Amino acid sequence: MKYLHLRLEELLEEHNYTKKKVCSAIDIERTNFNRYYRDEFQRIDANLILKLCEFFDCEPGELFEIREKPED
Repeated sequence: MKYLHLRLEELLEEHNYTKKKVCSAIDIERTNFNRYYRDEFQRIDANLILKLCEFFDCEPGELFEIREKPED
């Protein structure tokens, strides 16, 4: 089964940012950010996508990746 991966871990590493810096800059609670970071979301708000793209200076396609869930 496939799932949508939000590339936050990779982007943080590429830009050498902390979760705290991103949360502060885009005005999101750390607990909510962590759910996105761990791909524990069902939906994502368009405004959040815009904020992330602006913060990381990227396009929406660079935020997401389709991955295969590992079998249990």
